[in-house]
Amino acid sequence: MMKKDLIPSLLVILLGAIDCITTVLGTVYYGAKEINPFMVGIVSNLGAFVFIKIFATIFVAFTYIISRHILLRMPKEAGKSSARSLKWLKVVYLGLIAFLALVVINNLIILLG
Repeated sequence: MMKKDLIPSLLVILLGAIDCITTVLGTVYYGAKEINPFMVGIVSNLGAFVFIKIFATIFVAFTYIISRHILLRMPKEAGKSSARSLKWLKVVYLGLIAFLALVVINNLIILLG
């Protein structure tokens, strides 16, 4: 049984994996260039590139689970601030998912175009 609170993290992992695969395919087989300034120097070392991409994706995905867990366990005295923080956490992750979706769409357009 899958909890619905895991869906944002699973989407981040799925989109991050698709981003990694499409980036590797694009750079290795289609002559595409990595435009992320932090990853440009690493893309030539495929092992390091894939490791960093996947590790970073999983790390970010688990921050949602951990943050949500912490915010839901806060004492009732912190009610309004923890409720606001939980809403912001959801908004930020929704933005992250939208951004990753755009990155994947961009990668697919480059690969198919």
